[in-house]
Amino acid sequence: MAQSVRGEVPAVEDTMSLTPQDPGPPAGHGRGRGAKRGKGRRRRALRWSAIVLAVVILGTSGAGYLYYRHLNSNLKKDDLNLGDEKDRATKTEANAAGQTPLNILLIGSDARDNAENQKLGGAKDTYNTAPRADVQMLLHVSADRSNMSVVSMPRDTLVDIPECTDPDDDKVYSALTSAMTNDSLGRGGPGCTVATWEKLTDIHIDHFIMVDFAGVVSMADAIGGVPVCVDANIYSHTSKGSGSGLKLEKGTTPIKGKQALQWLRTRYGFEDNTDIARAKAQHQYMNSMVRELRENATLSSPNKLRKLAETATEALTVDDGLGSVTKLYDLSNELRKVPSKRITMTTMPWQYASDGNRVVPKPEEAEQVFRLIREDIALDGKDKKKTEDETSDDPAAADDKIAVQVQNGTRTSTQAAVTGRAGDVTELLAGKGFTAAKSDSSVLLSQAKTVVRYPSADLEGDAQRVAKALGVPMSSVKKSTDVSGVTLIVGADWREGTTYKAAEEDDSLPESEDTFNGADTKACMHVNPDFTW
Repeated sequence: MAQSVRGEVPAVEDTMSLTPQDPGPPAGHGRGRGAKRGKGRRRRALRWSAIVLAVVILGTSGAGYLYYRHLNSNLKKDDLNLGDEKDRATKTEANAAGQTPLNILLIGSDARDNAENQKLGGAKDTYNTAPRADVQMLLHVSADRSNMSVVSMPRDTLVDIPECTDPDDDKVYSALTSAMTNDSLGRGGPGCTVATWEKLTDIHIDHFIMVDFAGVVSMADAIGGVPVCVDANIYSHTSKGSGSGLKLEKGTTPIKGKQALQWLRTRYGFEDNTDIARAKAQHQYMNSMVRELRENATLSSPNKLRKLAETATEALTVDDGLGSVTKLYDLSNELRKVPSKRITMTTMPWQYASDGNRVVPKPEEAEQVFRLIREDIALDGKDKKKTEDETSDDPAAADDKIAVQVQNGTRTSTQAAVTGRAGDVTELLAGKGFTAAKSDSSVLLSQAKTVVRYPSADLEGDAQRVAKALGVPMSSVKKSTDVSGVTLIVGADWREGTTYKAAEEDDSLPESEDTFNGADTKACMHVNPDFTW
C-alpha cells in the first residue's frame, strides 16, 4: 500500500478564550444540601470582585454575580479599528503550546464633553471639541504569560494617521501625514487611534481600554490612594498659568482624586518639562497602582471591592471583544499570571522633529522595540533563547512525504514582491528531496523574516525538518492557526539566491531606553529646580 503524504491537517483553535461561560443563576435560599450549594455559590461570587480593576491594574479578581448585569450595563463600547480592514497588521502567531500574546492599547482621553470633564480639564476654549488621546500605552502580554511590556508614545509624536470611518455617522476622515498622534482619537473614536498604532508599528492590537478625566479621578478615589514619589517639593504652575497645578512635598505621598489626574498630566515640573518626563511619571503611577491593588484588593474587603468594580466599569470604554464582565474577568485572569518583577515599562524611542517642538519615532531604535513586541520577545531581556538543538519530540516524516506549501512574502513597504520567488524556493526544496512541496502563487505577503509555520503539534517535527534543510533557525519555526499544514513563507530577508542566511539580530532594548520595572518600589521623579517651593 502506498504511503500518504503527511500534512494538510485542519487549523486548530486558539486555546486562550476571552469569553467564558456566564455563571449560573444565583443560589436559592433553603436548608440542608441546597443551603450548602447557596453558600458555595456565594463564595464563588466573591471571587468575582474587582473585575475591571484587573484591566486598569494589570490583574486581580472579578466582581460579584449580583452585580453582573448591572456592571455589564455600565461598560461603554466602541469599535476596535476604524481603518481599512485590508491594512490591518497580521495577527500575532501562537507559540509552540498554542498560546497567543495579547496586545492592548490603553488610551487616556482629554475629552471635555460633560460638566465633570470640563471642570477637571479646564481650557474652556476646548469644551465640546474633538477629544485627543493624550495618554497612549501599548500593553503586550507574552504568549506564555511570563512577562509584560508596556510602551508609551508621547502625545506630541508626529505620525501618519490612516483613513478612518466614524461608525456612528459613517463620516470618512481622510488620511493624514505627519500629524500629531493624539489627534487620532477625534477622527471617529478610539478605533482610529488603534489603526494609527497598527500602521506605525505593524503590531496587531487585540483590544483597547479608554478612560477620561472623570474616570481617572473616580478610580483613584475608589482605590484609596496611589503612592508616588518626588525628590523635591513640586508645584506645577507657571507665571502664565500653565501647568497641572500638582503640589506635593518631597518624598512619597499617596495621591487620589484630582491630585492623581494632576500627576498623570504634569509636564511642567518633572525633569526637563517635556512629554517624555510625563510618560515616566505615568509609568511610576501605574507600577505603584499595580502593587497597591495586588496587596490590598482582597476578599477580606468585599465592600471596597464592590465599590472598585462599580467605579471601574463606569469609567471605562472598551472594544466589543472586552464588552462584558465575563470577557474582562477572563482577561484579568490572564493578566494576573504575570509577576510584577517581569513587567517592563518604557517610552518609544524618539527624536525631535524638524520644527524642534514635536517628536518623531527614532527610525532604527523605535523599530527595534516594535519588532521585539511583534516577535513576543520580553523587553527585560530575560527570555530563554531557543537554540538550534531544541527540536520537537514529534519525529519528522521522510522528506519526500512532508507536504510543504511555499508562499511569497518578499513584499515590503518600499519594495514590490520578487516575482516567482515562491516557485524558485519550491524547486530548491524539491532538489533537497522535498518532492511534495508546492508553490502557492495565489497570495503575495509582506513578511520581514522567512518563517516556517505549522498548525498543530503533530506537524512540528516536519516543520523543523524543513527549516533545518534550508538553514532557517528554529526560532523562526512558528505554530500558527492561520495555516492548515507546513507552510514556508519566503521573507524579505531572502529575496534572491539559493542559500538562506539569517540576519543576526539584537534582542535587547536600545541603549538609550529608560525603563521601569514593575517590582521597583524606590522610583522617584526628579523635580525641575524651577518648579520647587
